[in-house]
Amino acid sequence: MEFKKLFTGKKGIIFGVANEKSIAWTIAKRLHEEGAYTVISYQNEYFKKKMQGEIEKKRERVGEVICDFSDESQIERLRGEVLKYIENIDFLVHSLAFAPRQEFQNRFLDTTLEGYLLSQKISVYSLLTLVQKLEQDLNNGCSILTLTFLGSEKVVPGYKIMGPVKASLESCLRYLAYDLGERGIRINAISAGPILTSAAKWIPDFQKMLEHHQKTSPLKRNITLEEVANTALFLLSDLASGITGEIIHVDCGYHILSP
Repeated sequence: MEFKKLFTGKKGIIFGVANEKSIAWTIAKRLHEEGAYTVISYQNEYFKKKMQGEIEKKRERVGEVICDFSDESQIERLRGEVLKYIENIDFLVHSLAFAPRQEFQNRFLDTTLEGYLLSQKISVYSLLTLVQKLEQDLNNGCSILTLTFLGSEKVVPGYKIMGPVKASLESCLRYLAYDLGERGIRINAISAGPILTSAAKWIPDFQKMLEHHQKTSPLKRNITLEEVANTALFLLSDLASGITGEIIHVDCGYHILSP
């Protein structure tokens, strides 16, 4: 189905753009096609420079900020940087997830306190931080979206520390949905099937995971970035005005299967 200019006149911000093949950027492109103006947030200058070729194609519809969520000083400056481009926010996409690489090398049982706390801070508390910092700038009826994975619900070998981290994210989502609901602000998540992004390469045996999903899922294939972006478009739009606190699986049906 092709939607027609659902976001004309709407403005928002997308956190977590890393490269042109990231889920966050694919969502941004879909929003641009529907008339939205977006502020793109990068972790640092390295990621910003990588994206300049793509950004120049859409310069009239894009603002840019940098925020490393491990740096408190950058978080404190974030609202001021965002307000240079937009003052009222209609949608917000949170696509931030991180765990130290070494935490994937050993058993989950061997997770370090330092690694666990850093993973929770950047992958989960960043969502709460964004809502806290930008709450007064969120329009009534604003839609917020975050991204999760089946490893929050079931054991996915190789996903390790990120399983409990994503479970924490999903719980925070529900409590935020309750607190923000009186203003008509909605918050939902997409639980996407495995996609070969730069972040996924850190997960041991990820290629085997892709092959297993393709063979086992009811649709007998893996999902695409565009399918995730289309679902994001729906959840961020007024078409989903009655949906909040929900987790939508976009995984070719894999989640319905028994272990």
